[in-house]
Amino acid sequence: MTAIALPRPARGLTRNAIVLVVLAVFVLLTLGAIGFGSTWIPLETVANVLVGGGEKTEKLVVLQLRLPRVAAAGIGGAAIAFAGYLLQRITRNELASPGVLGVVDGAALGVVAFMAIFSNDANAMTVSIAWQPLAAIIGALTAITLVFLLSGRQASSAIRLLLFGIAIAAVAKALTTILMLVGPIYQAAQASRWLAGSVNAVNWTEIQLMLMVLVPTAIVASIAAVKLPPADLDDVSSRSIGLNLPVYRIFIFLLAALLTAGAVAFVGGVSFIGLIAPHLARMLVGRARFAGIVTSLLLGAIILIGADLLVRVAFAPMEIPAGTITAVIGAPYFLYLLMRKDKTNG
Repeated sequence: MTAIALPRPARGLTRNAIVLVVLAVFVLLTLGAIGFGSTWIPLETVANVLVGGGEKTEKLVVLQLRLPRVAAAGIGGAAIAFAGYLLQRITRNELASPGVLGVVDGAALGVVAFMAIFSNDANAMTVSIAWQPLAAIIGALTAITLVFLLSGRQASSAIRLLLFGIAIAAVAKALTTILMLVGPIYQAAQASRWLAGSVNAVNWTEIQLMLMVLVPTAIVASIAAVKLPPADLDDVSSRSIGLNLPVYRIFIFLLAALLTAGAVAFVGGVSFIGLIAPHLARMLVGRARFAGIVTSLLLGAIILIGADLLVRVAFAPMEIPAGTITAVIGAPYFLYLLMRKDKTNG
């Protein structure tokens, strides 16, 4: 199996400077996304409100209307990017991502099935929305489990995992479409908007639920990431340093599925962030583990916050799902990576 072709890593102050620049872009974009709306709020006013100042009206607009939307985009984008980082490192393949491996579509099927089963004719949920992340997690874990089962003894092959992931994703998409077609019109409309990836209706309760799922998972994933460099070795070499690579690989896949499910349960089926963000991070900071994770998280947040801001600017006053932008950008980028890899292997 061909390893990822990587650029020369940045070192020392250069790498640290790059991370700081990405962090600065994230902060400025976040403030700008909060400030933009039906009325523009200056960045200094937004910052003042965030640290506890501001007038009553400013606090209402910033803290209750705009910040939840931006926070959801940032948290969701970062989680999906982290999942992509883990998958690309453990498979040693730059094409691996939650979407390509069927995790996003599995989670989407779980959520749409949840909507279909637990909603009534009045377009109201008959159970608490708090169960929605569980539906996404079940769907994501089911998808990744099927990928591993179908791959069989060759589950260590990245290409085989990608092929079965694409197949499982296609089946999940088909089942999702069927659920939307056989259900009532309101359910299809609601599901279509969610599948495209939209953060405009997220509230603080949902963000708290996101954090309850994602924070513990991200902590465990960060600890597990300590062993990611040796995971570049084959099974025999990994065993010689005390790492059971097949078991570790499954563990990483499960963590990636949980990160993805916890994000898409609320921000929708946004695509390609888990592919683009880790790849760009690798181009910027090389293979450095800590810098790579931090940069991937920040870039994932930047991509989704930026996509949501772009659709708000370009299509106001209509609410267009941010996932449409990530798909428009991500699909050509995926084809570019695919063709480049094909030329390298050829």
